[in-house]
Amino acid sequence: MGYRWTLLALLLAMTAGAVQAQDTATVLARAKAGSGDSRWDAVRTLRAEGEASAGGLRGAWRLEQELGRGRYVETTRQGPFTLTHGYDGQQPWRRERSGEVGLLDGQVPRRRARSQAWLAARAYWYPARSAGRQDAAQRQILAGRRYDVVAATPDGGERLELWFDADSGLLHRLVQPLPPGSLVTVLDDYRAVAGLRLPHRITVDTLDGAGHDDPRLRRELQVRRYTVNAAMADSAFSAPPMPTDAYVDTASGQTRIPFDLVNNHIYVDAEVNGRPARFLVDTGAINLLTPAAARRLGLASVGRSAIHGAGDNPVELGMAQGRQLRIGQAHLPHPVFHVIDLGEQVQSMGVHYDGFIGYETFRRFATTFDYAARVLTFTDPARYQPPAGAVALVFEQDDRAPVLAGTLDGIALRLWVDSGSRNSLSLLGPFVRTHGLLDKYQAGAETVLGWGIGGPSRAHPARLGRLQLGSLEVAGLAGDLMTGDKGALATPHYGALVGGGLLRRFTVGLDYQAKRMYFTPNADNAAPEPFDRSGLWLQAEGDVLRIADVAADSAAAQAQLRVDDRVLSIQGEPVGARGLGQWRELLRSLPVGTPVAIGYARDGRPAQAELVLAERIAPHWPR
Repeated sequence: MGYRWTLLALLLAMTAGAVQAQDTATVLARAKAGSGDSRWDAVRTLRAEGEASAGGLRGAWRLEQELGRGRYVETTRQGPFTLTHGYDGQQPWRRERSGEVGLLDGQVPRRRARSQAWLAARAYWYPARSAGRQDAAQRQILAGRRYDVVAATPDGGERLELWFDADSGLLHRLVQPLPPGSLVTVLDDYRAVAGLRLPHRITVDTLDGAGHDDPRLRRELQVRRYTVNAAMADSAFSAPPMPTDAYVDTASGQTRIPFDLVNNHIYVDAEVNGRPARFLVDTGAINLLTPAAARRLGLASVGRSAIHGAGDNPVELGMAQGRQLRIGQAHLPHPVFHVIDLGEQVQSMGVHYDGFIGYETFRRFATTFDYAARVLTFTDPARYQPPAGAVALVFEQDDRAPVLAGTLDGIALRLWVDSGSRNSLSLLGPFVRTHGLLDKYQAGAETVLGWGIGGPSRAHPARLGRLQLGSLEVAGLAGDLMTGDKGALATPHYGALVGGGLLRRFTVGLDYQAKRMYFTPNADNAAPEPFDRSGLWLQAEGDVLRIADVAADSAAAQAQLRVDDRVLSIQGEPVGARGLGQWRELLRSLPVGTPVAIGYARDGRPAQAELVLAERIAPHWPR
C-alpha cells in the first residue's frame, strides 16, 4: 500500500483476513455527518481547554486552531514548566520550557507542520483548504473493533492514517510516522458541543519500530471546554519574541572560557546556582544534569518521562529548575535542566562531568569553538562577528541542533552537527543501506564505536572519501557506518552526524539568530586521521580499564582478550597513570606491527597478553 503500518496493526490485519477496500468519499461523508455535518461549514476557529498529563507531570492545556489555513498553537503546562509550539501558516516554531524560541525551518518540522495543518483544517472534508492525496479506504479490525482506514498524504507533509470507527463513523485513531516508529493518537469520549461531536479524552502513545509503547512517553489530555468561533488574532499563531534576560557581563559583550579537549570532547567549568559544575559542551544535546549532580547542586528533579539517545534503549528523564547558569561571564537566568542518568557513558569517556551544555545555551548566545586555542567564546548575538576568513554555511533547525547540507563522494546528505560525538562522521543506518555503503567503503565488522544515552553505539568502521560542505572539503575521514534500527539515530531524515573529530579541524562559529555556521580551517585541517589499531573499546573503572567490547578479527581478538577483562597496565605502565583519552590516542597512533604488552585480570586472576597493532580500516581514503 506504500505507507507504514505499525507491527501491531499489520499482525491484526493478517489475522482478520483480507482487508476490504471501501469508498473513501463515503467513509469521509459518514464521518462528517456523524460529527456535525454541515455545521462544520461555519466553524472558523476552535479552542480546546483542559488538563494534560505526561511523564508524571500534570497541568493546564490549550489548543487553538484556525481551520481556514490550518494554523494552530498548543500550550501545555507540565508541573512548573510550560511548553508551547505552533504554526503560523508558513513556519513551525517552539518555545522551550526555559523560554528559548526556535524557528523550526528544517525539512522535518515543516513536513510535520503541514500534516498537522491539514488535520487542523479538516482538509479531509474540505480539500480546497489544503491539498493532499487520499488512498482508497481499507476495512481493518483492531482489538475486535472495526475501522475504515484512510491513508492520506498532505501536499508538502507526511503520510497519515485516519482510522474511522466503522459503526459510528467518528475518527478514533490517528497514526503518524515518527521514525523508526510511529505516533498513535486515540480520540474518545465524544460529546455534543454547539451541534458538533467532539472528543473529550485524547491519548497519545509513541511506538517504537516493533510497535511497542513506553508508558513514560504517554500523553493524556482531558478536554474540559470547547469554544467554537472564538475571536483569534493573527498574532496568536506567531512565534513569541525571544527572552532578553540572558546576558554577557563584559563591556565587549563576549566572554572567553578555556576548555579541555579530551577524546574530541569539549569540557568547561561553570556554575549552577553559584556552585561549581563541569560540563561537556554538546551542540547535539540539551542542557542536562545527571541525577547525582542535580542533588549536589540542590536542584529537585520532577517528572518521569523518557528520552532516546544514540544507544538502543530509552532512559528515564526528569526536569529541574535552576536559578542561574554561569559560564565565564555568560549568565543564563532560570535555566531548566533535563535530568538524565548517563549510565556508562561517563565511564566510556573517562572524564568526570556533571552534564551537558546544550541547545538552550547556544540559542541564547552566539558561540565560537576555537579548537586550536582550546577556547570557547559566548557573545551577545547582536554583537557577534564571525571568525576571520570563515566560510559561512546556512543551517536548518529541525529540532535542537544545526543541520547542514553536503555531499559525500557526490551523494547528497543532511548532516546533524553534534560536538558531543567523539567521531568524525557517523553515517546513519537508512542512509548506509540506501546507498550500499558497507560494500562501497569495504567497512569492517560491526563493533562498539561510541557510547551515548541509552547504551553503546555499534557501527562498522571505514575510511571514507570526500566530504563537501559548501566550498569546504575534507577527505579521508575515519567514519562509522551504522546499520541498527533502534535509538534516535535510526532515522531516515539525516545521512550523518558530524562529530568532534571533524569539527576540531576548524574554528567553528554557531549563530542561531542568523542560522549560520562559520568554519575557519586550523593547523589540524589537513592532518591524516588515524583509527584505533587495537580493537578494544575501553571504559574507565577506578584505577583499571574494563574491556567493554572486542572487535572481531582485531589485534585484541588475536590476543584472546575478552569483554569484562580488567586492563591493569599497558606497556608496563599502570593504566591509572594516564587518562582514558591518552590511552586511546596511544593505541591509534603507534605504528602498525607494534607489539603492546597488556597486563589484565580475568575473574580476579592476573594475566599477560601481547597484542600486535594492526589496521582495521584502509590507512588512506580511496582516490
